[in-house]
Amino acid sequence: MGKRLTENLSSLYIGAANKLKPKRARRKIVAYVESYEDISFWRALLSEYEDNTRYFEVMLPSQTSLAKGKKTVLMNQLGKQLGENMIACVDSDYDYLLQGCTNTSRYMLENPYVIQTYAYAIENYHCYAEGLHDVCVMATLNDHKVIDFPAFMKLYSQIAYPLFIWSIWFYRRHNLSEFSLLDFCSYVKLEHVNTVHPEKSLEIMAKKVNRKLRDLEHRHSKAKPEIEAMKKELRGLGVHPENTYMFIQGHHIMDNVVMRLLIPVCTILRREREQQIHDLALHSMQLQNELTSYQRSQINVELVIHRNTNYTNSPLYQMIRNDVERFLKIIK
Repeated sequence: MGKRLTENLSSLYIGAANKLKPKRARRKIVAYVESYEDISFWRALLSEYEDNTRYFEVMLPSQTSLAKGKKTVLMNQLGKQLGENMIACVDSDYDYLLQGCTNTSRYMLENPYVIQTYAYAIENYHCYAEGLHDVCVMATLNDHKVIDFPAFMKLYSQIAYPLFIWSIWFYRRHNLSEFSLLDFCSYVKLEHVNTVHPEKSLEIMAKKVNRKLRDLEHRHSKAKPEIEAMKKELRGLGVHPENTYMFIQGHHIMDNVVMRLLIPVCTILRREREQQIHDLALHSMQLQNELTSYQRSQINVELVIHRNTNYTNSPLYQMIRNDVERFLKIIK
């Protein structure tokens, strides 16, 4: 009896396992990315295009070493193997806006098997202004809007925009000794942000930017027609005064702009919630229990923003989707 029961169970198990197998094997498409941090971003995007005929496997660029980064993805032997079953998913950096002025930029623009972010990097998507309030809510469990983040980042972008155009101009001319990316970022970072008057930090930045603009316009007075033409060209690529922050170095926007804004805002929101608990508690025991419960429920804002996915409706993200869809049409 025991033996027959075991055989029946084994038969049922094998039958169930066979039903789990796909009737037709799906095509595997390997997507190589630059680093560990990029895997979840590209996994979320590419999973939208998986079906019963294909799936993606997101991997680091080397299976034999710990080498990572854009150069490893694009320029080594792996780059020559990109095709219908192997794609590269990389940050655009400035390469999208350089429009073929360098070998890397030209390769990325011309290769249909390279999918790029269009924004400078994935960090810029995590800092997408429309989702920053939700980041604060997740971190503090307080839905009070202290600052209008989209309005703030729009104004930040408008101030940075003229100097950003000059930065691209220098990069296209391969003249980084006079005005490097590091130089540019030093002018468009925020100092201390006053949450009561957040515009003050932007006013300070604007003064620095305007001084540098006057200096560059004086030393390169003949470049004005090129600068104006470049503004028009970049508008065609999706760069506008209102969204410049999406094209500025991602780490800079994250560390020197958005986090300097979010940390004081989240501090205020936590204090508000704690004060509410103090005001409503009926006795010391309830107060202590509620405060402990609230503190345990909070999440570090730096952790939240790196998991933020409130950018999927952004125009640049749709551009990535369009590229994936074009690639899938090629391999049909």
